[in-house]
Amino acid sequence: MNILTVEALTKSFKGLRAISDVTFSVEEETITSIVGPNGAGKSTLFNMISGYLKPTSGKIEFKEQDITNQVPYRVCRLGIARAFQISKPFPELSVRDNVHVASSFGRAGERDPIATTTHALDICQLTSLQDELAGSLSIGNLRRLELARAIAARPVILLADEPCAGLNSTETRDLTNVLLQIRKAGITVLLVEHDIKAVRRVSDRVIVIEAGQKIADGKAADVFTNQAVIDAYLGTSTE
Repeated sequence: MNILTVEALTKSFKGLRAISDVTFSVEEETITSIVGPNGAGKSTLFNMISGYLKPTSGKIEFKEQDITNQVPYRVCRLGIARAFQISKPFPELSVRDNVHVASSFGRAGERDPIATTTHALDICQLTSLQDELAGSLSIGNLRRLELARAIAARPVILLADEPCAGLNSTETRDLTNVLLQIRKAGITVLLVEHDIKAVRRVSDRVIVIEAGQKIADGKAADVFTNQAVIDAYLGTSTE
């Protein structure tokens, strides 16, 4: 079942098309990755889905509801949370308190902030660090904290913006384990990522954007051997 559908989405900035007629869908309880060169339009796409930008044209549906021009807080209340690449926690609060703050917001309906906080910390493998100050965390742990805060908003779908950027191989492995645990917990993930090994490891499906247009869409094994993708993005086959 498709939980998110983007139809003919276009965004222009003073005549420059950042996204041009992009269409795709995201299946429930999967990890779908969006990849492409810098400047391809991936962040613009995320900004439109999460309500930070209004499309020039096109349509966004979440659970068959039109959310094309919804503002960010309403998108979040519907069940779409976003984890940003640059984490900005409250540095003087503990890891647990940062996540607890997030648990008071997010998807509409009944909530149990204590249980939600504990659950988010567990999924993101931060339980052992819950009493540490957020300002003392390494980059890898900050990325996991960012994911935990998004999960504490009780999303149906999580938009994860380059969580592996700048991480070493061990940190990346840990982070991909977290993404797999998030999917296992029943949360759909839409991921923007440059680390191809990480994308191959976690993705049920990969969408490739180049110069604002979708050039490939399918399973990772098929997408990364597609000649158009190799020419536009990879430069060589990942095989």
